[in-house]
Amino acid sequence: MAIIMAETYVIKPDKLGEFTAFGKKFETWMKEHPELFKEVKSHKLFSHMLGGKWGGYVEMREFENLADFEKWMNRLMQSEFMTTLYLEYAGLEVPGSHSIEVWNSVM
Repeated sequence: MAIIMAETYVIKPDKLGEFTAFGKKFETWMKEHPELFKEVKSHKLFSHMLGGKWGGYVEMREFENLADFEKWMNRLMQSEFMTTLYLEYAGLEVPGSHSIEVWNSVM
């Protein structure tokens, strides 16, 4: 049974350029730390085009099962990401706009 983590957030209008630069930095960081992402089967980032909240993003990560999601989340929370890159990211998003939902496949 596949598990999808859907993470949504809104980036501050005056920080969109910085968010693009941060995304490239984060992508490089992920490639440099593949051991932190071994449970992630796929990762996609979407931005709102029509409707929704302007500046809104949805990140989706797929996992084989809930145990793999929990392993990944625990490892990420204990990594240097939380003390370095996350602090940089946190200043880019609209306060209160961040949410994480975990979905399981039914078909």
